[in-house]
Amino acid sequence: MNPATRRMYVSDLDGTLLRPDATLSDYARRELTGLLERGLAFTVATARGLPGIREALGDLPLTLPVIAINGAFISDYRTGRHHVIRDIAPSLAEEIYRRILRHGCVPFVSTFDGVRDRLYFNRLANPGMEWYHNDRRRSGDQRLTCIQDLTHPFGRDHIVSLSVIGAREQLWPLAEELESELPGQLENHFFENPYSPPWWWLTIHDRRACKSHAVRTLVEQAGYDYDALVVFGDSLNDVKLFRSAPHAVAVANATDDVKRYAHETIGPNEDDSVVRYLVRHHA
Repeated sequence: MNPATRRMYVSDLDGTLLRPDATLSDYARRELTGLLERGLAFTVATARGLPGIREALGDLPLTLPVIAINGAFISDYRTGRHHVIRDIAPSLAEEIYRRILRHGCVPFVSTFDGVRDRLYFNRLANPGMEWYHNDRRRSGDQRLTCIQDLTHPFGRDHIVSLSVIGAREQLWPLAEELESELPGQLENHFFENPYSPPWWWLTIHDRRACKSHAVRTLVEQAGYDYDALVVFGDSLNDVKLFRSAPHAVAVANATDDVKRYAHETIGPNEDDSVVRYLVRHHA
């Protein structure tokens, strides 16, 4: 069958495809593997970097590129080669960094240095940052790089995200400031991390690093029909994708903002509802 006449499915990971413990059940892994081997056009679009995607999905036979860091990367799942990079201009990254410091915060900085992905940090200012650092270290994330001067990669690496972790009352003024004083330049997400409450995250990206843009780019580059696209999601970073997708499916545990733009709602992520949906439509 010509791929242009086939339907592509794109799912978020955490809170959507994955169970609440951030894993795939044996059922989901077995069924999804079978569907992929039979030619299902399926991939994921997530806030995770490529190491986190691989940690969750393992040896699933994905052939389509994956969308990582909320659309900053479109990458080959096996090789890690980036087909598309939506990075932050160096001068803008420096401005963001100065504002982060003025609010008494320090970020993790995600980059691509031309050879490999990096996740730079220089100090762990609170238990939320410690949790993230330790989680990445336990998983063997080779991106982790401790440096004294976090501005060193600016102008040298592709800066794809600055992630600030802290208390809600500390980060909310920063989020508002970036929105009001750098309008139209950024794509930001402010949320409580469900795996490390009560710590909040503010992830800061270039305005082009958005799931909605990345999914459209991927569908068109792969030669599929955008009008036949089906997407799955649950949270803030899925809203723009849901607003633009021709068919958006929310899991039952999705936020009200996501459900508002959904064309249908299925069961919760803890019931493997995305995989069960795919099985029903491709038995």
